[in-house]
Amino acid sequence: MYILSYNVNGIRAAMSKGLAEWLEQEKPDVVCIQETKAQPEQIPQLPLESLGYHCNWFSAERRGYSGVGILSKQKPDHVEYGMGMDKYDREGRVIRADFRDRTVLSVYHPNGSANEARHNYKMEWLEDFAAYADGLKKQRPGLIISGDYNICHKDIDIHDPERHATTSGFLPEERAWVTRFLDQGFADSFRHFNREPHQYTWWSFRANARKRNLGWRIDYNMVGEQLVPDLQDAGIMPEVKHSDHCPAWVIV
Repeated sequence: MYILSYNVNGIRAAMSKGLAEWLEQEKPDVVCIQETKAQPEQIPQLPLESLGYHCNWFSAERRGYSGVGILSKQKPDHVEYGMGMDKYDREGRVIRADFRDRTVLSVYHPNGSANEARHNYKMEWLEDFAAYADGLKKQRPGLIISGDYNICHKDIDIHDPERHATTSGFLPEERAWVTRFLDQGFADSFRHFNREPHQYTWWSFRANARKRNLGWRIDYNMVGEQLVPDLQDAGIMPEVKHSDHCPAWVIV
């Protein structure tokens, strides 16, 4: 199964930049999308359906904000919208699709940079999400959690780690959470294959950051430990530019 995770920073904007045409060439089996910034009825779905994708969306109550989706060539056996926790689900942050013995999540973790209240919300979310994922993995061991985690895990995952040591997305408590999450039975599929520095999935629009590769690796395909022996390859696509993020992919 070839799975792509892509924060499109607005599905309508990405479609206008050729997202559907690119997917036609790339032919992933599953596409986990984050930050649709649209209600389902606002999404130009026909071009995606014409490529053979079954489209499932989970939008935020607030219009033009957050939102996730899963596109799949195979019709899911089961789809769930949200985690069953209203304070998170109204922000449209998790969608789940089951395919036989595999379960794929598209997840958009909160950004905590706006103020202290949002940082606290993010930290609460992280703990609740870890508990949710742990419980789900016990039921569905073939679990892949793809999405924008809004956290760089290690120094190697961010340009200029010293300067960003007190920046939201690279705070010690956030990085420690990723370590605990991995320790509870998940693997970072990209780092399973690639230990090279300067590998990023998001770049600021400021200071010509993308051209200079001053980025952050905050988009992950995490796989349950049971799937690690089945991992075939994983990578990122910095050359793909429908968004300020690039796709991250895994074959499992």
